[in-house]
Parts: sequence; structure tokens; C-alpha cells
Amino acid sequence: MMQSIRKFISNQLVNLSGWKTDQKIVVIESDDWGSVRMPSVAAYESLLGQGMPVNKSPYCRYDNLCSAEDIRLLFDVLQQHQDGQGNHPIITANVVVANPDFEKIKASGFNHFFYETIDATFKRNFAHDNPMDLWRQGIEKKLFLPQFHGREHINVAFWLDKLRKEDPVFTQAFAQGCSGISTDVYQKYPKSVQASFDYDHPSELDFMKESLTDGLAIFERLFGYQSKSFIPNNYTWPAQLDASLTANGVTVMQGMKYQLLPKPAGETTRRMTRRQNGQITNGLLQTVRNVQFEPSLLPEAQKPKVVKDTLDQIGAAFFWKKPAVITSHRINFCGSLHTENRDRNLKLLHQLLSEITKRWPDVVFTDTVSLAQTINNKR
Repeated sequence: MMQSIRKFISNQLVNLSGWKTDQKIVVIESDDWGSVRMPSVAAYESLLGQGMPVNKSPYCRYDNLCSAEDIRLLFDVLQQHQDGQGNHPIITANVVVANPDFEKIKASGFNHFFYETIDATFKRNFAHDNPMDLWRQGIEKKLFLPQFHGREHINVAFWLDKLRKEDPVFTQAFAQGCSGISTDVYQKYPKSVQASFDYDHPSELDFMKESLTDGLAIFERLFGYQSKSFIPNNYTWPAQLDASLTANGVTVMQGMKYQLLPKPAGETTRRMTRRQNGQITNGLLQTVRNVQFEPSLLPEAQKPKVVKDTLDQIGAAFFWKKPAVITSHRINFCGSLHTENRDRNLKLLHQLLSEITKRWPDVVFTDTVSLAQTINNKR
């Protein structure tokens, strides 16, 4: 009972402030597209066999590139649903545009970071059925809208430092082509190797600025348009980098209700700032995720309730006249490591979308960029 009360209060509090609308808007934001997390089942089993508890992390168990089959199945679910204006639900797919080039990094003695762009990653991993072809079809059909999530999903300075020092866990993972060993697997360090924009010293900001400018140029080359929105890896972001986004065409910052700030070396606590839908910060319009649909991240006992919990959060958003901005990471839709996880989650997504259109027949399905345009037009 106490947990239910806490959930109810939390659902209300996230919606108390910020931009309001009478429209029942639903946006689905999904992070990590393009990044290689756990490269293969063989890599997972090898690391587990070497004593690394990768089974403790849902991301290590389930998350990798989505295959063309994964994309087709996801699009099939989306196309079964539409709002009163004929719009299907659309995934705002936040894309990491590059992955580490392990051979070149090793050849440099772990002194320099090298990468391959995701079009090369896909060609190397999918010889005959390239998922990026499906991405482009999804863009045309308004089912899938790529946006920018960073050049790499790695804290480069931190990662290379640990590799140079021959940290046993990161070295083992590197040998398997894996960089994403999260803190639930390895708790030795207070910093996450996945948080690209965290830092120990402000001197690291220059590399981050270069990474952003380069990454946004790669994004435009890959998709033929500039990304208008951005969300930082692991929700960690320094305001000093805002200008690097706006200078390259970004106008919208996605995120949770709190934005985590970098934790420099020597600081014992991590600071954060409160965010509100519709606020403008350094030229960036803020959108806030107030709904979660993350079945892959839940304990088994909680998975059967995920649709109800998500609907409760959407109901709270609409009660307070807020758009329902759903966070649902790629991990929920990829099946290369664990097909059963993907299939179960797609069934849950179908149930969720069916209930949304049933309960709120005047719902409006849209994407993050379009939501930002609506906010700007109705100020």
C-alpha cells in the first residue's frame, strides 16, 4: 500500500509545473539506437564464464543492435494503432552515430579514441538485411524519427584511462568488443563508463565539444537533416556544452525531470537541476519525460503490471494537462540476445497502445520535434 501511495504522489509531482495543453499528446522517446552494447551471446557467455556478473545488468543481458526483423516487428505493432487524425504512434529514436574501433584503439596503446560510424557498424553486422534501410522506411512512414544522442555512448577519457591502467574488468570486456560495463556489474568506480558528458576535470570539455560538433555532422550526413533535439547519455550534462548544441542546429533538450550534472574529481555528491516542460535554458526548449514504459528494466515480479503503471502515469499527465512523454529504451525492442524479451515487450506495447486509444480516443500521437513546435506555437 505504501509503495502504491508513493507511486501516486510521484506521478502527480512530475506534472505540477511547466507548459500545459488541453490536447492529450503522447510522445515515445527511445534512447541508444545505433550503439553496440553487448556484441553477441558468445561475448556475454564468455564474460559471464570469466566471473563477470553481466547477468546483473538488463543492458548486458538484452541490449544490442536491433536487427531488421526487430524493426519490422516493432513497426508492425505501431501500424496497428492510430489516433483520430490517422497518425500512428511514432518512435523518437535517439541515435548514437558511432561505435569504438577496438583494433585502432588497441594499436594506439589506448592513448587515442577511434570510431566507426553506424552505417559501417550495420554493414559489418548485417550483410544482407540492413536495419538502416528499415529506419529510412520508418522515417517516410512517420513511424520512426531519428534524433541525436551523442557521437559515442562512452566516457572516452575515463574508459581509455582504465584500459591503459589494465583494469581487469574493462580489459576483459574490451577483448570481447564490449565497452558498456555498467555500475550494476562493476561498482569499483563512482563514474559510469556510459556517461559521455561526465568529467573529472573541466579540461575534458574540449573533447566533448569536438565530439558533439563531429557527431551532429555525422548525423546530418546519415539522415539528410539536422537533429533538432538531443538527450545526453545517462542524463548527465554540463551547461557549458549548451552552446555546442545550438551552434549546430539543436533547439530542444529531452530528459527526465532532473538533469544530472557532472561530478568532478573530489566531489562527494552529484548535483542536479530541475527541468520543466516548455522552459527555455540557454536557447534550448526543455521537454520532460513523465511516463516510463521500460519492461526490460523491471524485476520479473513487476513486469505483468507495467501496462497498468504506464497508463496510470499517462492518466496523471493528462489530468494535469501535460503531454505524456514516454521513455522506452531500445533495449525493449531488440531480440538478438534474447528473443523472448523482445516478443514479450512487443505484446505489452500492443496492449499499452490499445488501451491508450480506448481510454483516450482523442489522443494525439506525435514526436519530440513536433511537440516542441506545438509548445512554441502555443506560448
